[in-house]
Amino acid sequence: MDSDDLGLFGPGSVTWKVHEEPILIVAGLRSLYLQALHPRAMAGVAQNSNYRTDAWGRLVRTATYVATTVYGTTAEAEAAGARLRRLHGRLRATDTHTGEEFRIDEPDLLRWVHVTEVESFLSTARRAGLPLSDAEVDGYYTEQRRAAALVGLDPATVPGTAAEVAEYYGAVRPQLRMTREAAETAVFLTAPPLPWKLSLPVRLGLTLGPPRWAYLGIAGTAFGLLPPWAHRMYGGLGLPTTALSADLSVRALRLAFAAVPRRYLEGPLMQAAKERAARHAALAG
Repeated sequence: MDSDDLGLFGPGSVTWKVHEEPILIVAGLRSLYLQALHPRAMAGVAQNSNYRTDAWGRLVRTATYVATTVYGTTAEAEAAGARLRRLHGRLRATDTHTGEEFRIDEPDLLRWVHVTEVESFLSTARRAGLPLSDAEVDGYYTEQRRAAALVGLDPATVPGTAAEVAEYYGAVRPQLRMTREAAETAVFLTAPPLPWKLSLPVRLGLTLGPPRWAYLGIAGTAFGLLPPWAHRMYGGLGLPTTALSADLSVRALRLAFAAVPRRYLEGPLMQAAKERAARHAALAG
């Protein structure tokens, strides 16, 4: 086992280029708003997750998993995928419309979560101002089939280009709808309980302090970045200028992140990956 390899992607990949962007925190939230519109997927989450009582813990675990698949060694990425497959393999849920019990790891559900996640990462980064050619966009989707394989999907069944992603969304949209669970999840995502240290001002009566306002701004931007058909499913929420406002906001956020020293924005997995890449480059030189 090579503990010093460059993982599933490595330097020079479109994946590394996209995931270096701190703005992807907005993308992650966007993907959750989108995923909530799939009733079966939403039932699976609601019936098997403690996201309401441990929202921030779940966010950290999800972010760590994504970072491991992107920046970990091949062995680390494969181990993370194996753990996730074992977890999903044990879980079941009940379709609230038909009463049918189903497996959480049904390929259709895994594919929905995968596509909404990677499309959110890519579209958010582009709208924030990351320059990507059409070839790089297709390259990102093709590369991310490796991540799809980790959760148990056949890569050949996963959209690998922008055109295939658009075709996939068109095919799946008849299955999507606004449900009570989707509405409740959207409200929760927009105003979740803050972590204890950040919620202390709230406990003292300062209900809309800086942390809350900052999060509301991020949530509003994430929601504004949804595709128009998703906005319509959410009841047409947002003004006609929502998309333009979201574009301006996400670009401003990216500029704000650019002013923060990189050492504060790069997690340990990314830093370790860059160190491995530097060692490889030095040996090659």
